[in-house]
Parts: sequence; C-alpha cells; structure tokens
Amino acid sequence: MAVCVESAPRTLYDKLVDAHTVRSLDDEAREVLLYVDRTVLNEYTSPQAFTGLREAGRPVARPEAALAVVDHVNSTEPGRAEDRNAASRDIQMSYFARNCAEFGIELFDLFHRQQGIEHVVMPELGLVLPGMVIAAGDSHTTTYGAFGALGFGIGTSDIEHMLATQTLVYRRLRNMKIEVTGGLPLGVTAKDLIMAVISKIGASGANGFAIEFAGSTIEAMSMEGRMTVCNMAVECGARGAVIAPDETVFAYLSDKPRAPKGGGLSAALKHWMSLKSDPGASFDKTVQLEAREIAPMVTWGTSPDQAGPITDTIPDPEREVDPVRQRDYRKAIDYMGLAPGLPLADIRIDRAFIGSCTNARIEDLRAAATILKGRTVATHVKALVVPGSSEVRRQAEREGIARIFTEAGFEWRQSGCSMCLAMNDDVAAAGERCASSTNRNFEGRQGAGARTHLMSPAMVAAAAVTGHLCDVRTLGGGDAD
Repeated sequence: MAVCVESAPRTLYDKLVDAHTVRSLDDEAREVLLYVDRTVLNEYTSPQAFTGLREAGRPVARPEAALAVVDHVNSTEPGRAEDRNAASRDIQMSYFARNCAEFGIELFDLFHRQQGIEHVVMPELGLVLPGMVIAAGDSHTTTYGAFGALGFGIGTSDIEHMLATQTLVYRRLRNMKIEVTGGLPLGVTAKDLIMAVISKIGASGANGFAIEFAGSTIEAMSMEGRMTVCNMAVECGARGAVIAPDETVFAYLSDKPRAPKGGGLSAALKHWMSLKSDPGASFDKTVQLEAREIAPMVTWGTSPDQAGPITDTIPDPEREVDPVRQRDYRKAIDYMGLAPGLPLADIRIDRAFIGSCTNARIEDLRAAATILKGRTVATHVKALVVPGSSEVRRQAEREGIARIFTEAGFEWRQSGCSMCLAMNDDVAAAGERCASSTNRNFEGRQGAGARTHLMSPAMVAAAAVTGHLCDVRTLGGGDAD
C-alpha cells in the first residue's frame, strides 16, 4: 500500500525556484540549472554578451523572450527626437541596434513610442507576470518581485549564457521575511519604508538572502509602491525580493497590452492565486517593523543605509562603538562635507532630481506635483524631472502634471536613467549637493565629487522649493502610498 508523504511547507521564493529548476547540480540541490522566462536588455550591459555569441557562432535561443530598451546612456533633452543622427553616431546605441537586428530581438530605441527605463517599461507592458523568473543585466531587476515574480541581476557572461540557452547556473538563496504592519503615517511613502528597512538591517544585512515582504502595510500598497520596495531590496544585499500576488496585482495587469487576456487570463489567475508561502513555511531570518514608527527618510552619507528621519542630525562617529562603522561614518561625513550634530533639515541643496527606475512612475510624479503646485523652486536650485517612460511622460502631460512641474521651475525631460548614474549629460558637478529620488548615493554616483541625498519624490519636491532638505509634512503634503 502506497504511503502519501506530504512535502514540507515552502516559501514563495522556493516555489519559484523549484518550478524553474531544470536539474540540480549538486547533491543538496543548492546549485541548480534555472530556466529563465524573460529578460530585458539595455545598451550598457549587453554589448560583450552579443559579441561572445557572435564569435562563438551561437544564436539566441528564444529571441521572443527578450525585450531590448535604450535607457542608460541616452540624452533626456526635450529636443532629442530632432537629432536622429546623434543617436546613430552613439557607439553604444548603434551597436545595440545592430545586435538586436542580427539576433531578432525587439528593440525600443531612442525614438520608439514606448522607450523608457527597462524596469518601468516591462511592467507597464504587462511583460512581468506572477510566477516568472526574470534575469537581466541590471541589479534592480529585483523590482519585479512586486508581481510575485523572481527577478535578479546578472553579469555579462551570464547574459551570454542565458541568451544562448535560456538557462542560468543559479545558487539558491536563504529565506528572509520582512513583515511590516499598520498604516503608513502622513508624509511617509514606500520609499521611506524601504529606506527604513535598509537603515535597520544595514547595506549587507540581506547578503545571501531572498526577501519576502509581507504584512498589512505591504498588502495595502499600490503596485508603484511595491515596485519601489522591491527595487531597493538590493541595497541591503538581497539578490531577490518577492511579494505574494493579490488582487492589486491582478487589477494592475488587467489592462496591460501584453498581459494575458480572456481565457488565457482566467487560466493564469488560477495559478497566480496559488503563489504564496505555505502556512508554516520556514524562514531563516525574520524582521518586523511597525509602519507607525517610520518617518520621512533621507540619507546623509554615501551608502543607502546611512540614513535617518528628516528630524535627525548627522551622527557623531565618536559615539559609534563598531570600529568599521566608525571609520565608514568618518569617511562619508568628510566626503559629504557635513559635520556631526548638524540637523538634516538645515542641509542646503544645489540640485533636485526626480527620476530613476525607483521613483519615476506616474504615482511618484503625482506625489511631487502635489507639493509643487502653487510653489516655486528656490532660485539657487537646479531642478530636473525625468519620467520613467515615454508612456508615463504622456500621461503626466494629459493630467496637467507636467505643467505643474514647469511652472514651479523644474526642467521637464524625456525618459531615461539620467542623473541616477550620470552616464549621459545629466551630471552634478563636484561639490554640488543633490536631493534625489534615486536608489544609490555612492561617491561619484551622480557625477565625480557630487553629493547625493536619497529621499521620496515628495521630499525632493519639498527640498527643491525650500532650497534645503525639508520635512514634507511641514508643507502640508505627502500622502502615504
């Protein structure tokens, strides 16, 4: 008589990995050959991979499973469409176009109607679906965890292997659960939440882990908010982040042009609703936060975990007992040109930037516009807003948001990564201080010698109009996500 043995409860992360495992590569199944459903390519991290394929005489296994977008090095100037010759002269963009044509991969080039930042374009098309594994040459591919998909960044050699075989050699991560409960206070957003998480556990606190975000706070978030949270999970070391898909995800996908429709959607929904951690599933580490204890956050240093509530002051390294952290604090404070004890709200800025794959969706622009309406950017501040995609840009123009930005004194740009990583002309000068809605504040990230303070889009808007870091709550705005 056969005996039925129930399998052990599994986490959502483990279910996704198990479902995509082609074969185990060791006795413990820690290393596996993993099938990849989709990828997105950009002009910056793909060239060597295509060169390797060409030299080896290998085709792309499933070109229809890839989308290529121009986003990293391109100009965001409003008049860029008038100079098509400039794009053809750009070595990276022209080589990218050649590669995509030769290997049969769909390309959204600089002049495509839906050009934009890869992690904004993929979701708005409906190409990110619950249950998928998506690997791409960008660390912020973790964004897709907001849909109950497993997304992670890979290097150039892995891109080549994936394009040739649609698989990757993958080592399983440990499971971490971050549970956030309660309602977000006024002025506190998803960006503040994930910055609070990073500050709490540290920039390496999730090394070797995949994070599952859960709790009533996460469940109440919009898709834009969830994408922001998963996007920045990599900044605390996580190589994967997931949120169980629910009605918010299904509603978001319902009108997306490339998501399943009709009977295909009905069949997909049945599977999607099963994508959650089993009761009793074991996590290697659990972190709990109360949403009511989170305040609007800003970074003061050169790592995303060097952050605090806007009501704080610059910490004193001498009071830090850990010698490594004490050294890092000293170095960061010196680079940022600050002094211990200085109130964060007294820090004067030179630039304000709203954009990036973290915070340049329509909800982000709406939040910033709420603060800017009827106000003007401080005279000494140069302010820039770069929508995450051409579609976001059009929607903001239809809603009148673009006009609010321009009347306040922001430059209204075309889509691209822009000042997030300063690979084009959108660069802060040495010594300039920038309030930024981006994901990284490393030394030189926005330009050699530039100083970056990370915060939510609404907080950037508040800093732009006051001329210094500012608690958005004092301006009477900043609704929670």
